[in-house]
Amino acid sequence: MKTVERWITQGRRPHPDMRLATARELGCDEAYLWPELLASRRAIAASVSEVVQFWPTRSEVPHDVWRSLMRKADRRMEVLVYAGGFLVESLDFVDVVRRKAADGVDIRVLLGASDSPEVNERASEEGLPSLPQRCRSTLEYLWETTAFPSVSIRTHSTPLYNSIYRFDDSMLVNTHSYGAYAARSPVIHVERVPGGHLFGYYVQSFEAVWATARPALL
Repeated sequence: MKTVERWITQGRRPHPDMRLATARELGCDEAYLWPELLASRRAIAASVSEVVQFWPTRSEVPHDVWRSLMRKADRRMEVLVYAGGFLVESLDFVDVVRRKAADGVDIRVLLGASDSPEVNERASEEGLPSLPQRCRSTLEYLWETTAFPSVSIRTHSTPLYNSIYRFDDSMLVNTHSYGAYAARSPVIHVERVPGGHLFGYYVQSFEAVWATARPALL
């Protein structure tokens, strides 16, 4: 009885097994007894629907997917990486930024600070000693685009748990694991959906890094 009293008077939610047993005993659905579960279920369903596609590795994401997302973006593009060299080497990202900026698209790019302990530690973990130089090379390639008022480039010194590529309400998230190259790590295609959690979750992550980053300098 005291347990039930606490559920009622203190707003406590019982463990799932206990909820299910109680609902069965009373002949009703869990959500009838605990309406907040319904909102939780809806949020979960919305978040699941945010996931459009999944690829086991970044190298398996078709170039057409990248190009299509870039082409359709007409409000904002945001990138969080350490080097992201494949963007300029394989996807003509400098030209894309130039064209989009000329159309007034807001573009923010976060690159790893080449002299930061975090970038150098990642280089050691991945056996990729050229990573700091690749960070700087990407900055050099993109530097000319900073002449556009809508382009902002910053360098960050944070551990990179995910690389984030945002195109309006679409996003590609490249997850990272210890000792694994980004190109060999999974990618999730996420679309903003009302009531969903994932898109906003990664936007907050980007904003947190942006807030700590410094304006890029050559």
